[in-house]
Amino acid sequence: MMKPHNLRQSLLVLCNPWLLFLGSVAGISRLAAQAPGTDIYVAPLTRTKGVLSVGTPVNATARAGYDNQPFFSADGRSFYFTSQRGPQTDIYRYDLAERRAVPVVSTPESEYSPTLMPDGSHLSVIRVELDSTQRLWALPLDGGAGKPVLDTIKPVGYHVWLNADTVFVFVLGSPATLRRALPARGTAEIVARDVGRTLLLVPGKHRVSYVQRDSSGGWIRSLDPASGSSEALAPLPEGTEFYAWTPQGELLSTRGNALLRFDPKARQWETLAQFSEPGLRKITRLAVSPRGDRIALVGEDGTP
Repeated sequence: MMKPHNLRQSLLVLCNPWLLFLGSVAGISRLAAQAPGTDIYVAPLTRTKGVLSVGTPVNATARAGYDNQPFFSADGRSFYFTSQRGPQTDIYRYDLAERRAVPVVSTPESEYSPTLMPDGSHLSVIRVELDSTQRLWALPLDGGAGKPVLDTIKPVGYHVWLNADTVFVFVLGSPATLRRALPARGTAEIVARDVGRTLLLVPGKHRVSYVQRDSSGGWIRSLDPASGSSEALAPLPEGTEFYAWTPQGELLSTRGNALLRFDPKARQWETLAQFSEPGLRKITRLAVSPRGDRIALVGEDGTP
């Protein structure tokens, strides 16, 4: 198996959980101890005469360690996230009113990318199993036993549910592929190759958005699940492959300490907000609440 052989590569593995499968279980535990600190900030989003603005961000997690991959609950009152508080990562839920985090699941394995499933009673996660297998799992919110969503499709890195019958998954390989999976049939058809890590539903449309890598960095594209056709939406800002949608269909992304909005008329990114908080010098992942009234931003504690 391939093992990281310098600090930079080790940090790359940790910043990108889908690379964890490359190491042994023991190697994963050693690398997890070196994970860079990340915190999740939450800021209000408001609209005045249709103009979107961002309020002051508050550090929700505010602790040493790795807290990442926020996903808002359906009512927007909390968000699920990946947290490392021991040798492996687990899934937590942060209550915005009570300002506290509670564990959703704590297992010997590492879990990543919590996503609320269409049935509303399960979370789907990427689980790094004890033998290093990396599969998509469904975990009941009531704390019951989980089970694999796709038995034979691996290693899965990221995913998004189109509906209760269809899930799109990012599968590692050379190159990484985007696949349309039907859990009931156990199938996963390749629909795009050389893709990035962000998979989302396009608001108000029966389409999935994804990142198509190219020599310039990459493009955000949308895919029609029925026909398989895709269209380019926006070039990614330099240095990132993360973006988010507002419920109104606006594309947001980041560059350094700035939150960006894509202007579809000018066909360019514009600065929506720039943050002075030290923990937001480098913003990576972001997520918008279902009502569009909050945004979660992941900061890398100012690391380069």
